Amino acid sequence: MSSPSPVLDIRGLTVAYRQGNAWLPAVRDFSLQIGQAQTYGLVGESGSGKTTVALAVMRYLGNNGRIAGGQILFNGQNLLDLSSGQMREVWGKHIALVPQDPQSSLNPSMRVGEQISEILRKHLGMNRGQASERAEELLQLVRVPDPDRVAASYPHQISGGMQQRVLIAMALSTEPQLLILDEPTTGLDVTTQAAILDLFRDLIRERQTAVLYVTHNLGVVANICDRVSVLYAGELVEDAPVNDLFRRPLHPYTVGLLASVPHLGKTKAEVTLQAIPGQIPALSERTVSGCVFAPRCTFAIDQCTADRPSFDTAALGHSVRCLRWVELSAGQVIISEEPMIAVSSGNRTAGDTVLQINDLKVYFELGRSIPDALRGRPQSVVKAVDGVDMTMVGARTLGIVGESGSGKTTLARAVVGLEKPTGGDIELLGLKLPPELSQRAVATLRQLQYVFQNTDEALNPHMTVQQILSRPFISLLGMSAQEAADQVPALLEAVRLPVSYAERLPQQLSGGEKQRVAIARAFAAAPDLLLADEPVSALDVSVQASILNLLRDLQYRSGNALLFISHDLAVVGDIADH
Repeated sequence: MSSPSPVLDIRGLTVAYRQGNAWLPAVRDFSLQIGQAQTYGLVGESGSGKTTVALAVMRYLGNNGRIAGGQILFNGQNLLDLSSGQMREVWGKHIALVPQDPQSSLNPSMRVGEQISEILRKHLGMNRGQASERAEELLQLVRVPDPDRVAASYPHQISGGMQQRVLIAMALSTEPQLLILDEPTTGLDVTTQAAILDLFRDLIRERQTAVLYVTHNLGVVANICDRVSVLYAGELVEDAPVNDLFRRPLHPYTVGLLASVPHLGKTKAEVTLQAIPGQIPALSERTVSGCVFAPRCTFAIDQCTADRPSFDTAALGHSVRCLRWVELSAGQVIISEEPMIAVSSGNRTAGDTVLQINDLKVYFELGRSIPDALRGRPQSVVKAVDGVDMTMVGARTLGIVGESGSGKTTLARAVVGLEKPTGGDIELLGLKLPPELSQRAVATLRQLQYVFQNTDEALNPHMTVQQILSRPFISLLGMSAQEAADQVPALLEAVRLPVSYAERLPQQLSGGEKQRVAIARAFAAAPDLLLADEPVSALDVSVQASILNLLRDLQYRSGNALLFISHDLAVVGDIADH
């Protein structure tokens, strides 16, 4: 009996982007087959081409992108032969995409229920009443509590987790045969992420939907996917059933990704994360001969840079693109690891008390209607932080965990002076901190530094790295511009960035490089306390590992106290002492 035809069959796909007058390949000779009710994971670092593949399937690359070769067959029909008008009939009705950022994907000026209803009226021909009723049913299907209220809400009035559920409801509204999920849980806390994954699993089983799951989160892949393809610099380097890939990875890049992942229950005293050295090459720097991963591979030999490996079948259903996979599989060669300072909690002596918080409260007042004010009803408040006590000492890391909305960031912002406490005391090095940032002395600002989650918002896009890193020396330490500039090379070396990066703008850096610049800026003034708010939540596992190792290494050298906020328990378990 022959196996059923795949829902999606990608054959030899090549996608190029225009840079100047040249078209540079971002994805080369990529092939993939997804069957009915199958969930296929596509993993790799940022810049590997994952989202490009997803957008190519949707025929939604934009003016600077084009499909330069190959076929994309959907139920046997080549999507590349369809006109734009014909593709509009495919979008939403037969193939649906759930993007990573729900806030930028939902129309802020339309109520949630109307956005779902619009799809139903367009693709299924429902009238307004039918579409509105079905929209609420879909919100119930994706387990939205109080669907009537959510349907009547604007996107900004519901949480990120609820927004993501709304996008899923929209994607499922026409019961598509193929669902493309592009990092749909990256920004969600672990409990919301678990609920969303459970929802996907149930819906896929009930509706027999084929799914392409694009992510850099290997834990999610292990949780939900049947098969997984590993993409590096636009090339497919390994493809296998998910259990086989995790049990016996055959490509050095896959081995490196798995070694970068923090393991729940393992601390830094037990396990050292191993980041992959280097970074994905830019489109203009990718080799056309030899193995594309060879410049970062500690397993590479001269032949790897000369001969392009073929995509070999290593076992039933398991393929790999590596000249030395047989030796790797046999355990004849151990891939060497990135050298770094191994730091265990036993090497360091805890310092004096750096931060003391007593009964801290941060309340936010809610708006009060005119009728409530006339009736004399009290002002309603949200108790974002309510009676927190905390002590931190030097050379130690305190992890703070909790779901979105639990008060983690509000607590940190109150310490740094960006939120005014409603009550309680905060002491830094034995001195009571003024509640507002504007009331604090320059010496206090030097002692207390902050690393934000979103580096795109934290770094001035119009300033070079040198200008960004010079500012703390000038404003907090009183150096001249020349003296500050002289300090920048050593600071870049401390966070393992080339000195040449001093002349770059933030837009010329990767996400991990931006975070290293932000960390370098925070350490410039030698703070006694560093607050890091979700500094690795949006980063690839390899970049995440290198940032965690960097924070640990810098703390080992400087002896600062580190307050590390995260919703990822494995990450906190890796870096925190308490």
